Amino acid sequence: MYFSDKNNFFHGIGFHHFHDDSFHKKTPGSINRDQFYKLIKFIGRENILDADQFLNRLKENKLTEKNLCFTFDDSLRCQYDIALPVLEDLKIKSFFFVYSSIFENKPDLLELYSYFRINCFSKVDEFYNLFFKKLNIDLLNFFKKNEKKIKDKKISNPFYSINDIKFRLIRDQLLTKKNYQEIMFKMFKEKNFNPNDHYESLFLNTEHLVKIKKLGHIIGLHSHSHPVQLEKLSFEEQTQEYNNNITILSKILNCDKKEIKSMSHPCGSYNQDTLKVLKNLNIELGFKEVMTIDSEKKMKKVNNSYLEIARQNHADIMAMMN
Repeated sequence: MYFSDKNNFFHGIGFHHFHDDSFHKKTPGSINRDQFYKLIKFIGRENILDADQFLNRLKENKLTEKNLCFTFDDSLRCQYDIALPVLEDLKIKSFFFVYSSIFENKPDLLELYSYFRINCFSKVDEFYNLFFKKLNIDLLNFFKKNEKKIKDKKISNPFYSINDIKFRLIRDQLLTKKNYQEIMFKMFKEKNFNPNDHYESLFLNTEHLVKIKKLGHIIGLHSHSHPVQLEKLSFEEQTQEYNNNITILSKILNCDKKEIKSMSHPCGSYNQDTLKVLKNLNIELGFKEVMTIDSEKKMKKVNNSYLEIARQNHADIMAMMN
């Protein structure tokens, strides 16, 4: 049974990676077509609202405890190839939250980094060990100082391994974006990995986006360049991120900017400035990344505002099923 006292409130289900037997390789947390069908059965098809229904009921304050919706982040081709046919078969209309720099041939390197560490090493821990060695930093002391953060992250994201969490902590808090990129590109070179060779297989293109909308799904915002820590940007920089995002998506979809009413926070990163930016753009629904109350963000309840709606990661649901 899916519902318990820990998730007995309306929320979204967040999906990222899918795999098949050929084109899209298996990654940590990814699921295949059959697992997706089983997950939907476990949740209960009757509990899943279409995206437009979820949005309208939220605005009308009519969502009930067991109302759910599906969300797909990060503009990933595997979602189109594997998840979309299942959604169409079961007549589930979902949210697709799309960042837009990929349509300017400037994809977020985060996805390419992920593809690299999964596909160019026999095990992901092999990548982590090599990455840690290249830092020439006293990591033991750094990890000790951040012991509580590591434990808290493991509780909120149990599908992450300890090395996953340590890696993200180093990337997000110890290194600058430039430092991180320099290390990764050195590792690319050592493995003869060319990022340009993988754009088509990893990301949606404009034709995919138009078809998703035509099928009745909702396209929403996910920032322009997908900053890992968007909340560290200034108000002006965040405004530019979302203005670029909504401008490019509305142009591709041939629609008025006012038609784009939903979003999800990239990597769950946002602050009060972000919420102001989104309100200025008349966004009516925003999803966070967790199912808990984050005191650092001054939340008073799980669904703290219409721009901070909870989401359950699909990997957590797979763990419940096993």
